[in-house]
Amino acid sequence: MEFPFYDPPNTATIICCHIMEGQAPILYVSHDDDDGMWQFLCGKTHEISEGRIVSLKYAFDLDNSVSVLKDMPCGYYAERESQNDDWIIRKRSLSVDGDN
Repeated sequence: MEFPFYDPPNTATIICCHIMEGQAPILYVSHDDDDGMWQFLCGKTHEISEGRIVSLKYAFDLDNSVSVLKDMPCGYYAERESQNDDWIIRKRSLSVDGDN
């Protein structure tokens, strides 16, 4: 499958160690509003130390189903219950103090 994202393939993204080690599928994707960074996570709570920096192409190559999120704007996230489910895309809401 051809790389579908508008960002370059070598764009730095965050992926959790569980996905990187093949222990979990990508179930949560965020396109951050503040810096435009993509995050590919397993849906569990993580410590900062569990994050890894990889290329956007690496994340895409792990799971081509993220290609449907190529048009997801900054400030949105997508999640699904399992790797076989459809992505549900939502706009991130800001809390009262302005933090996500």
